[in-house]
Amino acid sequence: MASLGLLLLVAAVVHLCTAEQQPLKVTTIKEEPYTMSKGSDFEGFCMDLLSLLANKLGFKYNIRLVKDGKYGLKDKSGNWAGMVGEVVRGEADLALAPLTLTAVREEAVDMTKPFMQTGLSFIMRKDIVSDDSQYLSFLNLFSSEMWISLLVAYLLTSICIFLVARISPSEWSQPQVEENQFTISHSFWYTIGALSLQGAGPHPKAFSGRVITAIWWLFSLVVLACYFANLISWLHMDNKQLSIKSFEDLANQNVIDYGTMKGSSSLAYFKNSNNPTYRRIFENMERKQSYAVTVEEGIRMALEGKYAFIGESVSLDMAATRYCNLIRCPEVIGMRGYSIAVPLGFPMLKNLSVAILQLSESGELEYLRNKWWASSCVAEKAQASSMKPGSLKGVFLLLALGLGLGLILAFMELSVKSRNIANVQQKSCCSVLTTELGQRFGKREATQADPSEKSKA
Repeated sequence: MASLGLLLLVAAVVHLCTAEQQPLKVTTIKEEPYTMSKGSDFEGFCMDLLSLLANKLGFKYNIRLVKDGKYGLKDKSGNWAGMVGEVVRGEADLALAPLTLTAVREEAVDMTKPFMQTGLSFIMRKDIVSDDSQYLSFLNLFSSEMWISLLVAYLLTSICIFLVARISPSEWSQPQVEENQFTISHSFWYTIGALSLQGAGPHPKAFSGRVITAIWWLFSLVVLACYFANLISWLHMDNKQLSIKSFEDLANQNVIDYGTMKGSSSLAYFKNSNNPTYRRIFENMERKQSYAVTVEEGIRMALEGKYAFIGESVSLDMAATRYCNLIRCPEVIGMRGYSIAVPLGFPMLKNLSVAILQLSESGELEYLRNKWWASSCVAEKAQASSMKPGSLKGVFLLLALGLGLGLILAFMELSVKSRNIANVQQKSCCSVLTTELGQRFGKREATQADPSEKSKA
């Protein structure tokens, strides 16, 4: 009999060792980018995580969506709904989703180490919230390219005025005995004075200098008109927008409605909080019943009107990467983690937690986060209303033509004077022109003897 019992025991052990392992029943919920439909299969962050855990621990699984479409809510009678309820009732072995680790859930099921850290924040449309005003925010009305173009235009115009004032004989008829009033410093001062509509005399006397000055005045008027038009629009828009950067700002205003998902852990956080600000937020949501049934509905409500949706920060980050006109509040409160729920006393709990920690330490979880949270939005440092040089390309072209015309006219004036002198002195026109240019841009030479020397003679 003893040998027979031993044989039966050995046979049972061999059967257990050779029997094929039963696949684990996994329940999840559809939420982008954690679990999404792909034909008859699923894809997403949670699906990739499940595949990594299965390969590391060597188990098979069957996955299906939760029947009631809920995460895990305990009703007044103590019964659990959603994915947590299916794990409690033995209908599922694992609940893999953005399932928040809370104390009340930990009492009903076992939960692994968090595979993702998150917290509470809110999301809203960008056009109903203003950025913090900066000391140099008035510079954002023009783009960086525009400011550089204006600086180049200013420098070129100042240099051209300086050159024309030296070349034109109408401006400087006798360079040997007269001082030229348009020095390089005065030319820069004159141009900046015209740009500010203040003026800075003396004004050019030559026709060529007046052409450049008139063109610069016109250029300055157009630039200033565009700047002040943008300034008025920016101030008008900024007055309409609210500065909401925290939950306290959200609670202190009554223009924008706000809410969270009904029956979620986010709602429980505000309901059970002793913080006066968070209590006011909960009471406001209860009074207005501004709840969303799902995360997708909350994001849609934020997209459609003046509504701030409160939820898990990582889920809101995902929405902000998909919808570029949404922005997430920088404040994150109530830090918690997403974990996998398993039945109480589940034998693989320890192995699952260790595997999650190993994936985190090896960078696999960070890779999955970057993969599924990739943003399709183009970051803009400047405001969308910043004016670019292309908007005023006609004015810049007119200024360039004016500068060129002024220089040509100045050379023509000097050429006419040189020809007249050459005809009188019977010299070459080119030699007279070269002498004139040398006198105007070279060192001045004394044309008459010093009075003390005359007296000595």
